[in-house]
Amino acid sequence: MNLENENKNAVQINPTQTAAIAVAEQAKALVFSHYELALRRPRDIEQTRQSLLKECKRPSFAAIARYNKPIGKGITGPSIRFAEACIRLYRNVVVMTQTVFDDDERRIINVKCMDVEENVSYNQDVTVTKTVERRSIKAGDTPIKTRLNSKSEMLYILPATDDDILNKQNALVSKAIRTLGLRLIPADIIDECMEIVVETQNKQDAVDPDAAKRKMLDAFAGIGVSAADIAVYLSHPADVLTPKELADLRGIFQAIKDGELSWRDVIDKGQVQDETKPTDLKKGIARVQAKLDMSKAAPVQPAQEPGQDDEPPMTEEQKAFVAKL
Repeated sequence: MNLENENKNAVQINPTQTAAIAVAEQAKALVFSHYELALRRPRDIEQTRQSLLKECKRPSFAAIARYNKPIGKGITGPSIRFAEACIRLYRNVVVMTQTVFDDDERRIINVKCMDVEENVSYNQDVTVTKTVERRSIKAGDTPIKTRLNSKSEMLYILPATDDDILNKQNALVSKAIRTLGLRLIPADIIDECMEIVVETQNKQDAVDPDAAKRKMLDAFAGIGVSAADIAVYLSHPADVLTPKELADLRGIFQAIKDGELSWRDVIDKGQVQDETKPTDLKKGIARVQAKLDMSKAAPVQPAQEPGQDDEPPMTEEQKAFVAKL
């Protein structure tokens, strides 16, 4: 009888809870092992700086260490590849990702970068939507819904494939790691590295400018952007690139590779107002001046009889004022 009561009062163990507890304990043990290793092998800031500067002097690394977004006069910064090198050489930085929510529409992933030596951590949730936007659809595609973009173009929203979801997830997680990881690195070291990257790129381009241009055009061709597309963006043939244009294109290419933007975004964001075009005031002044020129060139009309409704001719003082516009 007592045995039956004990069985009834026994705590029922939920397998799901057991698995969750096991995972939490495993993560806890992993973190503590990182802390213990950090105490045994503390970082050397100066050694980290020298190692990063050495990396930035390598042309192949410098070519992928900096991105450029063609917004306004251009936004540049450290690329994802540069951030990965910083985290690796800075040491005692732990990067962790965990899916905290997942359904048919979205997936939320928590990204954390933790400096186990200084006991400082940053985390961020990234949301991966399980849809893609297309400007056109193929036969058999059934869009979930449609919307108009800023240019009043129709966009079709379709269910994403597994590959689409994985690509979006990798891009978003990588950008989050870059943002969080670089917050742990001293800012002055990052700025110094970016200066060395630009210097290395310029030196490499100066050695053989034609080879640098061909290599850049071939790289864009590898992601589906032809020389004609680049010519449209630059407003001149792609085989004639200035050093600044070459550097900007290299940064744009890396931004596309990192998933920061697409070539379509580059075209849209690169369409800035041409400062050489006349403003409305200049157009108005030009119209007034044109009328004055036409009045001078027109044959002299006979004097009108008094009492007509036409406006009286401008005086010399009025003409002088208009000419100053």
